[in-house]
Amino acid sequence: MGQALWRLPPRQQQQLQEELADRLADRGGGGGREQGRDGGPQRRAPQHCYGPDIYHLLRTRMGGKEQHGFIDLEMLPPELGITILSYLNATDLCLAGCVWQDLGNDEYLWQGLCKSTWGHCSIYNRRLPAGFSYRRLYLQLDEGSLTFNANPQEGISYFMSKGILVDHPTELAKFIFYTRRLNWKMLRIYLDERRDVLDELVTLHNFSNQFLPNALRDFFRHIHAPEERGEYLETLITKFSHRFCTCNPSLVQELGLSPDAVYVLCYSLILLSIDLTSPHVKNKMSKREFIRNTRRAAHNVSDDFVGHLYDNIYLIGHVAA
Repeated sequence: MGQALWRLPPRQQQQLQEELADRLADRGGGGGREQGRDGGPQRRAPQHCYGPDIYHLLRTRMGGKEQHGFIDLEMLPPELGITILSYLNATDLCLAGCVWQDLGNDEYLWQGLCKSTWGHCSIYNRRLPAGFSYRRLYLQLDEGSLTFNANPQEGISYFMSKGILVDHPTELAKFIFYTRRLNWKMLRIYLDERRDVLDELVTLHNFSNQFLPNALRDFFRHIHAPEERGEYLETLITKFSHRFCTCNPSLVQELGLSPDAVYVLCYSLILLSIDLTSPHVKNKMSKREFIRNTRRAAHNVSDDFVGHLYDNIYLIGHVAA
């Protein structure tokens, strides 16, 4: 909404300003309008509500002259102009910089765009050199992400060559965990090759007090499951099972769970998800069948807990969608 208001045509902006002036005039004047010299209604400027508003501020800075159409952000205090531009994305901010060069190139705005898109980079924690520009850093991060989505190894090499990332599994895992611009297929290829980064990435997840199917969904939301069953899927489930037990020691003790039991339950949940969501499966697995089949593999798990697992998949859906 903040972006759309500044892009309205001048006529619509003027109408909105006039409607706002009428409403404020009605509130302040007991529901009536002042009469002009010709007997018609006379518009009044917006009244003070809780301190000076933008209307009065602009008129004061412009020497009392009326302002129609597009608002000139340079007439506003710098803090207010930066706040308005902070709602723009990188493309719109570049266009705004063509009109308001000082505001559009403000380092505070580009720093916010970098950290909101790429939450962690090694360069954030280092002392920045003289002449450093967050606008240039944004362009490099965007270029590196596009390169990664075409070739993961070349993308990571690009980030390292620019000093954005350090070749350490923890730093690479944090970059992947806090970034949403990387293609999940390329990311899956990269993690399959760099198991050390995968190990660190798993430890960044916190599954405390999460129900098992919900935790598995959260896990596969960051680390996408392969399309076919194989060694990589087994590795993911094994690492998830150990991490889930580490994050929930009291639950593990209360329910008698172990990493092996969680491993079996995760596979059961994946198979159940396919069974209930696939249109090709005509005879869906019943709750009683799921409990019976799961108890054969996980003897220490109660029927009530397994039944809750079934209800979660039935109501919410696939754990690896």
